[in-house]
Amino acid sequence: MSRRIDRFLKLMKDRGASDLHLSVGRPPIFRLSGRMEPIRFRVLDDNDFEGLMRPATPPHLWQSYMEHGDADFAYEVPGIARFRVNLFRQQRGMAAVMRIIPTKIMTLEQLGMPAAVHSLTKLTGGLVLVTGPTGSGKSTTLAGIIHEMNHNRPMHFVTIEDPIEFVHKSATALVSQREVGPHSKSFRSALKAAVREDPDCILVGEMRDQETIEMALNAAETGVLVFGTLHTNSAAKTVDRIVNVFPVERQESVRNIVGAVTKGILSQQLLRRKKGGRVAAIEVLFGSPAFTSLVREGKTHQISGLISQGRSRGMIGMDDSLRKLVDQEVIEPLAALEKALDKDLMRTWLEERGVETPEDVGGH
Repeated sequence: MSRRIDRFLKLMKDRGASDLHLSVGRPPIFRLSGRMEPIRFRVLDDNDFEGLMRPATPPHLWQSYMEHGDADFAYEVPGIARFRVNLFRQQRGMAAVMRIIPTKIMTLEQLGMPAAVHSLTKLTGGLVLVTGPTGSGKSTTLAGIIHEMNHNRPMHFVTIEDPIEFVHKSATALVSQREVGPHSKSFRSALKAAVREDPDCILVGEMRDQETIEMALNAAETGVLVFGTLHTNSAAKTVDRIVNVFPVERQESVRNIVGAVTKGILSQQLLRRKKGGRVAAIEVLFGSPAFTSLVREGKTHQISGLISQGRSRGMIGMDDSLRKLVDQEVIEPLAALEKALDKDLMRTWLEERGVETPEDVGGH
């Protein structure tokens, strides 16, 4: 049965947009290559919004949205694509964002990922974190990693997602995908159950709170390979975020665990390509005795130096990744400055190449 919203979603797919924004008091808006572009359509009122979104929302979630003001779910238009949906309220009233989930999983080769990312697929235990701001392609990269493992390793993979995004058909591996809501009450209860499901690898969609993080760390300590995502943009900030979720009196023991179980951190940011489309700048860190002792001693600010020293092992620094994209003329120099972790160094590097860097870009 076709619904009114499906027409917008088909148009979104045809135009190559990544997101559709619906907001009472505004016309519908697409996000195309990172830019917001309004659709020629009337300004939405409450009736329009309800007419578009209510038929597409599971009834219990619509009720929950009416009561609590937000809801998340996946929606599929057969023959078009799956979409990740977030309903929320804002100052003008009801709103929704629908993000397209490509039906075809892109391989790490197709994503242009370096060899360092491939090596994460060969790990057998410990914690691997994929991090980056919202909309930076974390889910897409993780799907590529799982895809490679699914086709090359005979293992049991359990994913815990909210909602399930990419659907993995079991290949060499057995993949069990569970969705928070339909299959389990919360990330925490799903993770608790997952540990008892004889997994070789668990993917925790989002490490949101202390309990989920603690259970992920415990699972990694027992030798299970655990993948998780966080909204941070560097390896150092990722470690700090995990440690700071815990009360002060527990932070030292958490540092010891994080230092010991972390096998890899992949951070990524998406930038606009000069020729259209988008490209990921990535940072890759591998766990090592030096990393373990820096984390244990609370010297996370030295992690970027550790990554620079680890280039021969395949480690990649975020700012090196940005410089490479500038050198290859894939991105604008000022875009690199905006996303750089060490803005002063990047500014100097760009100025040495004759690029004018306005004071208001990147800040000091």
